[in-house]
Amino acid sequence: MKEELTEQELHNLAMNIVGKDLESNGFEFLGVNSKLKKDPQFVALKDKDLHFIVVRAVSYPDDANVYDPKLMNTIKDHADKFEAKTYFAGVGLGHGSDYARPVLKDEDYTMVYNGLQEIL
Repeated sequence: MKEELTEQELHNLAMNIVGKDLESNGFEFLGVNSKLKKDPQFVALKDKDLHFIVVRAVSYPDDANVYDPKLMNTIKDHADKFEAKTYFAGVGLGHGSDYARPVLKDEDYTMVYNGLQEIL
């Protein structure tokens, strides 16, 4: 029987998805943190502006676009000290043939990723 991805593996997959998106949009990484519960995951520069980006992997039925406002306000307060912009990047991950099932090792997956949400 195939193994499900661990929470850390799902987090790493989400970070790879977001990282590729950031790279393709001209972000330059200053810091990357892939440990669970260590925020932000990316500190990046784009157009001389500093960006703090929090990445979360979620599974069905959770909504990839919903974030914890208390956490994000804490990150934003920290980012403001550095004149940085704050973003949330939620990535919904599910099995390749059925989004409601968990992601299995060495099998296709389905994702829901709508890009960065700026926290204002």
